[in-house]
Amino acid sequence: MTDDKYTALWLSYSSISDFLSCPRAYYLKNIYRDPSSGNKVQIAAPPLSLGSAVHEVMDLLSNISSSNRFKEPFTVLLDRQWHRYSGKKGGFTSKEIEKQYRDRAEAMLSYLYQNPGPLKNLAVKIKMDLPYYWLSKSENIILCGKIDWLEYLSDQDSVHIIDFKTGQRTEKKDSLQLPIYYLLATNCQQRPVIKQSYWYLEKRTPPEAQEIASYEKSEKILLDIGLKIKTARKLNSFNCPNQGCSFCRPYEQIVKGKAELVGTSSYNVDLYLISKERVDEPKSIIL
Repeated sequence: MTDDKYTALWLSYSSISDFLSCPRAYYLKNIYRDPSSGNKVQIAAPPLSLGSAVHEVMDLLSNISSSNRFKEPFTVLLDRQWHRYSGKKGGFTSKEIEKQYRDRAEAMLSYLYQNPGPLKNLAVKIKMDLPYYWLSKSENIILCGKIDWLEYLSDQDSVHIIDFKTGQRTEKKDSLQLPIYYLLATNCQQRPVIKQSYWYLEKRTPPEAQEIASYEKSEKILLDIGLKIKTARKLNSFNCPNQGCSFCRPYEQIVKGKAELVGTSSYNVDLYLISKERVDEPKSIIL
């Protein structure tokens, strides 16, 4: 088969998580397009806006040399980015709620500025806007994703993957996020990965090292999932196993015209605000 990234199935941590949570949610988040604009859709939500803003700041910092990285407080960079998420387009229904989330973002970035740890060291920057590699050329499947931070470990000419966490939930041990980043880092730059960590920013604690999963096992798991997604797309079969769940039901409100269009993101994704009261609840459940 000819390598054609435009016809390939692109897998990312978020799209895989969507499919495993609910195939219908995967369809609504990754395939469905708003009939009026032709754009994909997304629900504007404060936690997502908080995470996106902090990650944007960290991405900007990863492009700055270690000698210049701390010339100004990280919160200054946040000030320049926050307008993208202010108001309803960030999912904020009041100035008070927005301030709460912005204060949290500022606190996380202030903590990192004052306790930089590995951030003060050299960093490796992959020369791709969106790192990707062919998970399977024969199946026409590509794995992609942006790695938050790659610390350069000069004594071993190797790298340390760091994933920043802005939420309060601890990542599950069987999460596919770090295995995906490990595969990407291994295939998209030349230095070996010898360490990987989660950095829970609200805990105000150092990065927590995680075990590196088997390369071959991780590829097999992801390819198996990719083949299931490929089959679902071919058959156009994306049913919710529960006839409606917390993952797909909010997005159904967009399809039904019951959500408020509040803007378009820099990636040309239509942003919708959904009131909790408007999310359809099932009239009965089967126990």
